[in-house]
Amino acid sequence: MPDHTFTLYVDSKFISPYAMSAFVTLIEKGFPFEIQTVNLDAQENQQSDYSNLSLTRRVPTLTHGDFHLSESSAISEYLEELAPADHYPQVYPTDIQEKALARQIQAWLRSDFIPIREERPTEVIFFKPVQNPLSELAQASAEKLFAAVDRLLEDNAQNLFNQWCIADTDLALLLNRLVMNGDNVPEKLVAYAQYQWKRPSVQVWVNQKRSP
Repeated sequence: MPDHTFTLYVDSKFISPYAMSAFVTLIEKGFPFEIQTVNLDAQENQQSDYSNLSLTRRVPTLTHGDFHLSESSAISEYLEELAPADHYPQVYPTDIQEKALARQIQAWLRSDFIPIREERPTEVIFFKPVQNPLSELAQASAEKLFAAVDRLLEDNAQNLFNQWCIADTDLALLLNRLVMNGDNVPEKLVAYAQYQWKRPSVQVWVNQKRSP
């Protein structure tokens, strides 16, 4: 077991997809950790106590002893490299090319699909759907997403690669912004997103107590 207990700083509403990603990684790795919440609406992330921990002043932030790290994909990669594969479950593929593809998917999800993220915020997953139809821009973004995922997933595949990886959780959350809002999503992708959502580590996050 790596030295020191981990602390993960997440948003107080438990709706950040990035905090969820780091949270799921910690659960999957089996590391003991504490949760500290940050009220983003009250701008607690801009206060000195938090800004001294987080270079980006965003969530999530991980503390490991006197080491502090922000950005969810960086956190997952750090935790993966911290624990050897022969002793701990892995959250990335072991094949070097599949690992690169998983990281590519994570980077893409974080840098693109802004219209979907704006029109289908994670509140539609954790609180209630919205009634507004997707704009033409968001629909075009969704179609690009669907085409890419269809290429990535073999028929009836439950995971992107031979085994689950953290990119599956990240991708399923983006799809579920649409699926859980009742938007039109290809059946193959709905089945994938729903399967990923049932993963025990994901359900630990889903079942966190949250207030609107």
